[in-house]
Amino acid sequence: MSVTFESLRAGDSIDGPIFPVSRESIRLFCDASLDYNPLHLDDEYMEGNFGKTHFGGIIMHGMNNFGLISRMITDWAYAAGAIHRRLETRWIKPVRPGDTIQPVGTVRSKQTTAKSHWVLIDVTVCNQTGEKVASGEAMVEFPAT
Repeated sequence: MSVTFESLRAGDSIDGPIFPVSRESIRLFCDASLDYNPLHLDDEYMEGNFGKTHFGGIIMHGMNNFGLISRMITDWAYAAGAIHRRLETRWIKPVRPGDTIQPVGTVRSKQTTAKSHWVLIDVTVCNQTGEKVASGEAMVEFPAT
């Protein structure tokens, strides 16, 4: 059963897919995005320091978080006849091979305009220990009825 704009309430939650991060999943994202930065592939390169940051090994692309959030919102919105219109995210903590991450969304607010119904959703991605690795907000447009 899909949600409707009318049935949504602030605080309603959306669960996204659980994603196990591996060296292979990172490599596949390199291939899909054409981003072969050594941050994501080269263990020896990642032994060094980058400014004030020491990652301690290769890390997943931050845009992979964005993709998981986008999938969660799109899957939820499409089933309801709505359209995912905007997504803004911030990376908080690096994600490494062996981590398992999951995006979640929480409805923050709804607004009706003359032509559409809008839902603002707070989004986070957490790892297997519950630490936030990314956060942001998404906007979904429901058709006016």
